[in-house]
Amino acid sequence: MDEKRAGELLAAERARIESALSRAGIEPSDELSTTEIADDASDTYQSEFDQGRIDDLRGQLAAVERAEQRLRNGKYGLSVESGKPIPDERLEAVPTAERTVEEEARRR
Repeated sequence: MDEKRAGELLAAERARIESALSRAGIEPSDELSTTEIADDASDTYQSEFDQGRIDDLRGQLAAVERAEQRLRNGKYGLSVESGKPIPDERLEAVPTAERTVEEEARRR
């Protein structure tokens, strides 16, 4: 995959994640604060659900940052495990992919 296309994919992924964090009322650079335990079970569930979603988005943003670093280092599109090329089709679908499909399947 050429560098320009990789940059476009990662920029779009970053924008999607930052937008979702913003809708959740969190700035991407904000520290996550702990929430008090709510008296109402539904409030507790919703708080935990929201916190889980925010944690997931933070993990996705970290993956984008790792991919951007690989792009800067000329290693984008190469497996972090084996160094083998990751097919462009996989990178189009998952711009932050760090491994080939086969390597990822072995990890599970």
